[in-house]
Amino acid sequence: MKSIKLLLPILSALYIGNANANWQYSGHYVGDGARFTVSVRGGASFAMASIANKIGTLPAVYYQNADGYLATETAVRLWCGNDASCVSDEFVQVGAGNIGDMPATDDLAAFAFAAGASIGWTIPNSPQWRLEFGWDHINDVEYNASPVFEGDLKLTSGYTISAASGGVQSQMNTDIISVMAYYDFFNGNVKPLKSVIPYVGFGIGYADTKTTMLLSDLYGDLSQSAELQYFGEMDPNTYLMQFNKSEKTSNTVAALLSVGASYGITEYIFLDFSARVAYLPQVKWALTSSDNNRERDWFSGENMIYANLMMGLRFEF
Repeated sequence: MKSIKLLLPILSALYIGNANANWQYSGHYVGDGARFTVSVRGGASFAMASIANKIGTLPAVYYQNADGYLATETAVRLWCGNDASCVSDEFVQVGAGNIGDMPATDDLAAFAFAAGASIGWTIPNSPQWRLEFGWDHINDVEYNASPVFEGDLKLTSGYTISAASGGVQSQMNTDIISVMAYYDFFNGNVKPLKSVIPYVGFGIGYADTKTTMLLSDLYGDLSQSAELQYFGEMDPNTYLMQFNKSEKTSNTVAALLSVGASYGITEYIFLDFSARVAYLPQVKWALTSSDNNRERDWFSGENMIYANLMMGLRFEF
């Protein structure tokens, strides 16, 4: 009994000593590494896509005179003026061809401005991983072509002619809402300061693209089509259609990839440099009527890619 009484003060001292050691530990507690993140960014975007003819079936009639001059019906009317007999006396119809069979003259390749913002968090106990919900906007990508389509065109008569169709001025604006996962290459639970931290990211998104198009009938092949009368007004002096400025919205899934590096200015503020690539399967341009009740696809951007070089700030709390 006496020995037990002697042990009690010793055990008590050990317990108190251990407790004080835990309470008075001078190191910095970093927790599980989970943090809330907010980022903003801006930079340049390079857009590229293959342009595909989406007109479908749209016939145009071609004529030829004795001198070998080949023209559309509209061009012949301009040539002959008010002389109706001129068409039959000087020109011979050589057949009709489908404008929808001609390839595009140029693919899309253009620079534009890009901006974006994200919110997210780092995963507890795995702070190298970040999940972010983001928005990116690519502004005023231009696609201008004259002619839009050009190439050999087979006519119903069996002739093959070299033909061209239309001129276009157009713009495209895209918004992408995405969910991204990033991996930051560093060790531990705290990002090092004054150091470059590389990262990679990947994700999926929803892309909303608005295209505007102003089509011109430079070669007279479009104005002869009754089907296109809904999309503009005929100029009585030139016999050419003046097409409406048309708008179309395309919605599609987007795949995203990012590589970059951050630099810790403070524990909470990081400079961020990144290259972000977004892939969109297809974006469409279309003719639309003034009341928006009619629409006709004209061409599309296939396998659209946005390559963005961005600089911004990321805040982690």
